[in-house]
Amino acid sequence: MPACGRMLIALLLCAAVPQAVEAQGQALPADIAADVDALEPQVIAWRRDIHAHPELSNREFRTADKVAVHLRSLGLDVQTGVAHTGVVGLLRGGRPGPVVALRADMDALPITERSDLPFASAARALYNGDSVGVMHACGHDAHVAILMAVAQVLAKHRDRLAGSVKFIFQPAEEGPPTGEEGGAAVMVKEGVLHEPDVDVIFALHIDARREVGRLAFRAGGVWASSDNLRIVVRGTGSHGAAPWRGADPVAASAQIITGLQTVVSRSAPLTQSPAVVTIGSIHGGNRGNIVPEEVVLLGTIRALDPDVRALLHRRIREVAGNIAIAMGVTADVTIGEGVAYPVTVNDAALTARMGPVLAGVRSTGVEDLVPQTVAEDFSYFANEVPGFYFQLGGRPATVPVGQAADHHTPGFFIDESAMIIGVRAMTALTLAYLNDGAPGQ
Repeated sequence: MPACGRMLIALLLCAAVPQAVEAQGQALPADIAADVDALEPQVIAWRRDIHAHPELSNREFRTADKVAVHLRSLGLDVQTGVAHTGVVGLLRGGRPGPVVALRADMDALPITERSDLPFASAARALYNGDSVGVMHACGHDAHVAILMAVAQVLAKHRDRLAGSVKFIFQPAEEGPPTGEEGGAAVMVKEGVLHEPDVDVIFALHIDARREVGRLAFRAGGVWASSDNLRIVVRGTGSHGAAPWRGADPVAASAQIITGLQTVVSRSAPLTQSPAVVTIGSIHGGNRGNIVPEEVVLLGTIRALDPDVRALLHRRIREVAGNIAIAMGVTADVTIGEGVAYPVTVNDAALTARMGPVLAGVRSTGVEDLVPQTVAEDFSYFANEVPGFYFQLGGRPATVPVGQAADHHTPGFFIDESAMIIGVRAMTALTLAYLNDGAPGQ
């Protein structure tokens, strides 16, 4: 981009920021804002109950029942059993208009909680045949509670909605058990974005490392694609004392792993979009003096741009295949088996429209979202209709970021005061899109 173009964009952004700051707290009509704030104790109670009773992917029976009972009490049209355990509620507004979908994920993780919270999880379950502790270690309990509250507020004011709202409570965001289907991909396949057709979809994710109450977003790729990688290197076994009599898949695997490190550093346009290729598991052989016939490498591929994702897939196959040929073995490369999430992309036009609304929500601040190489199956929804996905800070202000437990760890913790800000944000976005941002309509 020419320097003059960058300067013009910078000036426009600088001009917009003060307006957004001045507008803080004005994104909701006063009576709706009061209704939201009055729900804070209930939101916290919902979250604590769900946190104390976590359920693994495709097993969210209690959570789904709790959601369905609540949505029916609000007079919504409710579907259950969507994508196994998903719940969908439809709220029809008082006037015709577009359809906004709001999504929350419901599943927990096979992690044993390590905390002294009075509502800490003591749950256990079977996961891929093993008995494991179960914990909401990624904030999905908060997401469900927030969306339950948004449904309650919007249902009370349905006559003011120019359109409809579809509440999607999704199972298995963390991935289904081995041998099962699940998550957003199945919901899309089962037609959750139709009857009626959804125009746009919004979602949030609480962030245990971002300061409490801060909202973050950006246009374009926000969370990476994620593809499982499996490489089976096959050679010819031999005695370890005479490796020349065989074709060593262990030595070839070492060369392949080294070669894969150049796929990103020498093939991907890193100044434009980050990418990651990681090998996290190597299995082969059972004795030090036996050259095995086979080695299995397992890894993950991450990209923040669909074209870069395709490039990585091609180069991984080329690098592994050609090194294998040079080493006298074969390399069977499988990409996307089990996990193949697309890039989570915020639609540029929708982000431009909704960004100022989010900046007007009463929060502790709004900031740019730095793209992340974790993945999120909200991407399946956003591949079908324009999506807007943002983060909500949940780290206590008194806890330095370096001391905050990360997601997917036993010590995961969020400041519950963030959740009511999430309710404000999701409510404001919905009203703005349906009613063209006119408070009080």
